[in-house]
Amino acid sequence: MGAAIGLREDFGSVRMRALARTVKDAGQARRLLALAVIYDGGRRTEAAKVGSVGLQIIRDWVLRFNARGPDGLITGKASGNPSKLNDDQRQALKGIVERGPIPAIHGVVRWRLIDLMQWVWEEFGISLSEPTMSREMKALGYRKLSARPRHYGQNEFAIEAFKKTSPPSWRRSGRASQPGPR
Repeated sequence: MGAAIGLREDFGSVRMRALARTVKDAGQARRLLALAVIYDGGRRTEAAKVGSVGLQIIRDWVLRFNARGPDGLITGKASGNPSKLNDDQRQALKGIVERGPIPAIHGVVRWRLIDLMQWVWEEFGISLSEPTMSREMKALGYRKLSARPRHYGQNEFAIEAFKKTSPPSWRRSGRASQPGPR
């Protein structure tokens, strides 16, 4: 078994405990206190008990601390999966959305997410899910709008002619409008 990785020389246990009192991140404070045990001459298993972790995690903390100092112990956000579309593909997608669909070519009269997913598959060979396509469209500055469906033969003037114009069901009584006796 190899020797344990040493900690940086420019910090000590007193400074680590003082830093642990001042930091805002609770996870960072716990890690600083665990490393302070090592600075005090304690064993790595004792530091693992203080940090409530295993020995491998203590080793990872030591490496991060040695590389970046106390800031290396801050809980970071995971980067997540990289985007499937690159900038050129996004610009092509934006261009086709701006131009709008051509019914004879694309077979649709307006773009839906599923139609755009199909276009990306045919154009670039990239399979996207509907939520992913929605995120990509939002990143490009588009919002989901859906028009109320209308029948192609609907005549708006005929609709006005068929609207019911019955009087309201309530009316003021004739007695309420006359002044009462004093």
